[in-house]
Order: sequence, then C-alpha cells, then structure tokens
Amino acid sequence: QVQLVESGGGLVQAGGSLRLSCAASGRTFSSHTMGWFRQAPGKERDFVAIISWSGSITYYADSVKGRFTISRDNAKNTVYLQMNSLKPEDTAVYYCAARPNQAMSVIGRLYDYWGQGTQVTVSS
Repeated sequence: QVQLVESGGGLVQAGGSLRLSCAASGRTFSSHTMGWFRQAPGKERDFVAIISWSGSITYYADSVKGRFTISRDNAKNTVYLQMNSLKPEDTAVYYCAARPNQAMSVIGRLYDYWGQGTQVTVSS
C-alpha cells in the first residue's frame, strides 16, 4: 500500500511560481513511476508530468512544457513539481499518483495510488 500526501498549493498571481511536493509512504518508492495530474472545475483530469523511477526520464504535457519541472528525491520518498510562469489556466486541483513497478504512462486510470490533491489558484 502506498499513501501519497501533496502540499505546496496556494494562491499566486499570474507569472508567479509554486513548488508542489508529494510525500510517499512505503519502502519501494524508488521503483514507482510517479506522475502529476490536474483537474479544473467542470473538466476532466489531465496529465501534467511524469517521471521514471530513477528520475532520468521525464515527460510533460504540451501546455506546461518549458514552465513546469518534475523531479524526485528517492532518499526522501518525495516527488516535486516546480511551476513557473503560472497562468490563470493552470488553476486546478493537482494530484500526484504512483504506478509501482510499471512503465511510464500519461493515462491516469493506469495509476494505482493517488493523493488527496492540492489546490492551485492563479489570479490574473
């Protein structure tokens, strides 16, 4: 069983930055593919970024490429999402997700574990 707890959300002005963290329980974090997804009000959950178990491979949605950076610290069982140049359209609840011992995927329903989400609101 894996438990995920996100933090770092909040209210920021357009052009600002936030850093989200996702702390994972369990001793096998280093074998998990990790992802960040987001869901805006009235919209479906969207893929944002994913990172391989080693951190050597990352992949981003086109809408955030060049502005967001996903990273991980396996010694701390934590994955991060650095968000720069934030836009009002980035406003959403952000979720981290874990896919133990599986290949990377941008499909949310393939992830086994999810955090409770953290709200990010970007004002114009």
